[in-house]
Amino acid sequence: MNLENIASEFKLEGTIDRVEALGEGFINDTYVIYTNKKSVPDYLLQRKNKRIFTNVPAMMENIQKVCLHIKQKVTARNGDPMREAMTIVPAFDGKLYFQDEEGEFWAVCVFISDTIAMNSEITPELAFQGGKGIGMFQSMVSDLNEPLTDILPGFHNIRFRFNQWDAVLAKDPVGRKAKLAEEISWVESRREEMLNFWKLVENGEIPTRVTHNDTKITNILFDLNNEVLCVIDLDTVLNSTVLNDFGDAMRSYTNTGQEDDENLDAVSCDLTIFEGFTKGYLSQTIGFLNEKELEFLAFSAKYITYEQVLRFLMDYIDGDNYYRIKSPEHNYQRTLAQNKLLTSMEEQYHEMCRIVRTVADKLA
Repeated sequence: MNLENIASEFKLEGTIDRVEALGEGFINDTYVIYTNKKSVPDYLLQRKNKRIFTNVPAMMENIQKVCLHIKQKVTARNGDPMREAMTIVPAFDGKLYFQDEEGEFWAVCVFISDTIAMNSEITPELAFQGGKGIGMFQSMVSDLNEPLTDILPGFHNIRFRFNQWDAVLAKDPVGRKAKLAEEISWVESRREEMLNFWKLVENGEIPTRVTHNDTKITNILFDLNNEVLCVIDLDTVLNSTVLNDFGDAMRSYTNTGQEDDENLDAVSCDLTIFEGFTKGYLSQTIGFLNEKELEFLAFSAKYITYEQVLRFLMDYIDGDNYYRIKSPEHNYQRTLAQNKLLTSMEEQYHEMCRIVRTVADKLA
């Protein structure tokens, strides 16, 4: 694999100086294409994971639609569309990707220089900025009416997950179900509540919008003044409820422990982080969210955390075929830790709802 040859398939400005690996991605392999002049940009080159993203051409079309829409919004408010939105660079054949001889898919975007990616401990102040970043993204694409291809069928669809769950329980391929009566009851006892929520999405009371679906803080770029610049890593953009983005962020941001923490006493939902994110998020989204979305904003944290309990336990029962594991009991430990986080959210749920309403009322 010659990275410079692959990079040369794209419409780059300037001459390629070198290509170097950037970090250790969990899904895609990412490289920086350095050019030989200060007057032209550097670029990011990614090998897209075709095992996770089975329709890379459609994924790239989704990303392009979102990026162009955001650029229009940024330009309209006299911002800098080259810095406040991703810029996809096409290949010489006009496609948004290049497929090499081995069938691997590659894509290029402009490298946004002079930025900061936060990977420090989450504080209420950083949570506010994270909420603001995701809220800004959702606000700018709230009127994007072009349909996006569903590149991750069933993603955050709890009815779809229950169908998988029921099939795995019926099969019990490695004989683990018998010893998991209590853990299975955690999933079953909340089934009706979660399906009732999803019915609101299915019937349109909670609308379908453009969502990011990977809302961790490292997917937000900050400028050198620590102000939110733009949201990156748009591989998972699709049409769903914006509550999934909020809930997914709260599952990761508010956890005082680790996702697979062996010390369950360390795991809880930190409401100061929840409040910080909510304030930042609603500062950008209060203008377009409807009343049902506000009503279920806090619930979405429980919903996404519950879904993860189900998925970790389901994979454990299924023989650990989906998630990477570090030990034979890794998925079981993840299940315990996520259920502890879910329980903490449930215990504090009324206060979470009060925080949402208080913040929303102040902004209305």
